[in-house]
Amino acid sequence: MSTQQTNQNAHITFIGGGNMGRALISGLLANGFEANQLSVVEANASTGLQLHQDFGVQIIGALDQIAFDFSKNNVVVMAIKPQDFNVVAKSLSAKLKHATSLGPLILSIAAGIRLKDMSRWLDHERCVRAMPNTPALIGKGITGLFADATVNASDRALAETICNAVGQAVWVNEEKLMDAVTAVSGSGPAYVFAFLEAMQSSGEKLGLDAATARKLAYVTLEGATQLAHNSDEHAGVLRERVTSKGGTTTAALNTLKQLDWHGVLEKAIDAANQRGKAMGDELGKS
Repeated sequence: MSTQQTNQNAHITFIGGGNMGRALISGLLANGFEANQLSVVEANASTGLQLHQDFGVQIIGALDQIAFDFSKNNVVVMAIKPQDFNVVAKSLSAKLKHATSLGPLILSIAAGIRLKDMSRWLDHERCVRAMPNTPALIGKGITGLFADATVNASDRALAETICNAVGQAVWVNEEKLMDAVTAVSGSGPAYVFAFLEAMQSSGEKLGLDAATARKLAYVTLEGATQLAHNSDEHAGVLRERVTSKGGTTTAALNTLKQLDWHGVLEKAIDAANQRGKAMGDELGKS
């Protein structure tokens, strides 16, 4: 079966209709999926009504109301909080069973939930772990993906298609690297926002009004990022090209170097990585 045929036969059920679920629904509809291929389990009536009005998707009020059509290639996207995963998974488990089917493909976007734990709670092995980030809300996200050898190429392609609907996706070949994905890209937008906050604040302290300082900071970051994206050169080479000996950029970078900003950022990202590991341990205890 071709990828197009697989997608046409897919039915995707979202457990949770929050911001990330909403972004994925919007992205899928913009990329060839039909509203009748999407369902959302959403206990909040007003949220469910809004999703139906905005996208025309089916709203299911509770887990026990799910009725899978096993003639379809079912996917369940676990778009819920990590601390809720255990209870929801155990409630969902019985719905996944079918005598002549492998059951749905599970795509979890819950941070920190490891494959062995989601498989244990769901009593189900057809699982993919994903870590998107918040730029997915505007179609500019990047998602890290991991699956073990039990997940075939067709399922991997379908999981990737879903994640690509809100940006791009990359696979890692060891699950422990999902903690690194979380530390670099999952938490990464916050580092960028902190950087923008500092740039704008610095501009204001130097006498610029807030609107001008904001625009200078934001557009500079956007332009520099696009320049780096469009170049095959390493970021270090690009940095050197705008750093004239004895100039203003050199003065600024020398200060950053003296403060070991590179080392500070590495330590910060490692702290996120270590916290990700600890979260996985904590969430998997039950």
